[in-house]
Amino acid sequence: MLLERAGREVRLSRKAFALLRVLIANRARVVTKAELHAQLWPDTFVVDANLNVLVLEIRRGLDDPARDGRLLKTVHGVGYRFAAPVEPADADSMTTAARCWLVADDKRYSIPGDDVSIGRDPECDVWLDAPGVSRRHARIRIGANGDATLEDSDSTNGTYIGKSRITGPTRLREGDEVHFGSLALTFRTRAAAKETERVRPPA
Repeated sequence: MLLERAGREVRLSRKAFALLRVLIANRARVVTKAELHAQLWPDTFVVDANLNVLVLEIRRGLDDPARDGRLLKTVHGVGYRFAAPVEPADADSMTTAARCWLVADDKRYSIPGDDVSIGRDPECDVWLDAPGVSRRHARIRIGANGDATLEDSDSTNGTYIGKSRITGPTRLREGDEVHFGSLALTFRTRAAAKETERVRPPA
C-alpha cells in the first residue's frame, strides 16, 4: 500500500502505517481502541497515549487536523473511523513497479522488496487479514537474478504451493497457487504492478 497526498508520497512510521491500514480495511465501522491495541501491540500492554501519538502522525500526514476530521473521525471514548472514500489506483499511475505480486480475486498484493514478510500482523510487508493466516506466516525473497523464493516462518497452518506443503526455501514460478493456511493466492510476474489504495479527500 502506498500513501500519497497531492501526488506526493507521505512517509509514516511503520506503526502509524499499520494503524492506517487497519482503519482503511475496516472503514465501514468504528474500530474500537481495544481492537486497535490488540492489532498493533499484541500481548503487550500500552497506554492510550501511544495510540494518540500514531493518530496525530496520520493526521499530520493527511493534513487532517482533529478539529476538521474529514478523513479520520474520532468517536470519543470508543475509537476511530476512516471516513474518506477509497478507490483502487491504476497500476499505470504508479512510478514504482513491483517485479512480482500475489493475486486473490480482485485484490493484488505487491512484493515490495527483496525480503518480504507475509502474515496477519499489520506490520508485515504483505498484510493478509484472513483466518488461518499466522501473524508472521511466511517470507518471499527475490534473488539477484530476479527469482522468487518462498519460505514458511513456522506458521501454524503451513504454507503450500499447490497441494505440497513447503518445508524449506522453495522457488516460485509464474501462476503458482500459494496457500497461506486456508487463503489461496496466485503468484504473478512479468508485468509491473503495485498494490495500493488512494485516499481521496471529500470535496
